[in-house]
Amino acid sequence: MDVIRNLPTAQGYCDSKGLYSARKAIMQHYQARGMRDVTVEDIYIGNGVSELIVQAMQALLNSGDEMLVPAPDYPLWTAAVSLSGGNAVHYLCDESSDWFPDLDDIRAKITPRTRGIVIINPNNPTGAVYSKELLMEIVEIARQNNLIIFADEIYDKILYDDAEHHSIAAMAPDLLTITFNGLSKTYRVAGFRQGWMVLNGPKKHAKGYIEGLEMLASMRLCANVPAQHAIQTALGGYQSISEFIMPGGRLYEQRNRAWELLNDIPGVSCVKPRGALYMFPKIDAKRFNIHDDQKMVLDFLLQEKVLLVQGTAFNWPWPDHFRIVTLPRIDDIEMSLSKFERFLSGYRQL
Repeated sequence: MDVIRNLPTAQGYCDSKGLYSARKAIMQHYQARGMRDVTVEDIYIGNGVSELIVQAMQALLNSGDEMLVPAPDYPLWTAAVSLSGGNAVHYLCDESSDWFPDLDDIRAKITPRTRGIVIINPNNPTGAVYSKELLMEIVEIARQNNLIIFADEIYDKILYDDAEHHSIAAMAPDLLTITFNGLSKTYRVAGFRQGWMVLNGPKKHAKGYIEGLEMLASMRLCANVPAQHAIQTALGGYQSISEFIMPGGRLYEQRNRAWELLNDIPGVSCVKPRGALYMFPKIDAKRFNIHDDQKMVLDFLLQEKVLLVQGTAFNWPWPDHFRIVTLPRIDDIEMSLSKFERFLSGYRQL
């Protein structure tokens, strides 16, 4: 309703960082979560988080600079690093440890060219939700190596069972941390294209970087103005997502049913996700002689008219995983996974 009510006065450009009222609401939201030094000027509203990720990489990276990105990752991060002239260096997440990042692998992949580390929490595609203890260890690694932390937290309110989300920026007031979030997932308005990034930490030491961010923001003039009026209401109003993620809620029950069915398929196993909208099951590649996971999902699409995404599309280094989305209704999940089980029963790659 706020979007409609403000349409008569929302047809022109606004500040390149976004409407003051929307940025103030975001500021107050993060101050309440422990980021007490955040100001309105530390907040940038974009046409979705995707646009802001690209801007954040373009303002930072020079040719040959490195960015630590999880494997598996949301592939936009890798693409944004590459588009900006940098090299995405993928650190492994450990399936046997609830898909938590492998801290030793992170340490081993830091070089003098490493500029920052990307943390996707809750994670797409694995559904992992990181513990406070793990995040504190990542903060210490970043502190020891003078890294900027980029925290993708778009699924921070989509949590199941006893999962609790911790914002890493609140744990690292002495480090420059950039947190990304938006309306698309929690508030189910992806078409509004409303995302934001929040700078926290010692900004006086990042003057050149911040000037670059402001220049890139001004070059695209501003984000969608009418939809920005939804931000204040969304953050301050009733959080309807809670109805979906509790027992009996649609997202909760769909996650449970998909997880049960996947683990019932011979040769398939899946870690139970604690957040987000996805699963990243493992398939026994030797059993099915799978050496090309893209071919597998295309063969399945042609045969059964159901689309999966191969694990290597998320920069996972081996052809033994795939991603499913748990948004379809339970009937559709049951039908699709029944088709996948039937497909695998006779599938072998040459």
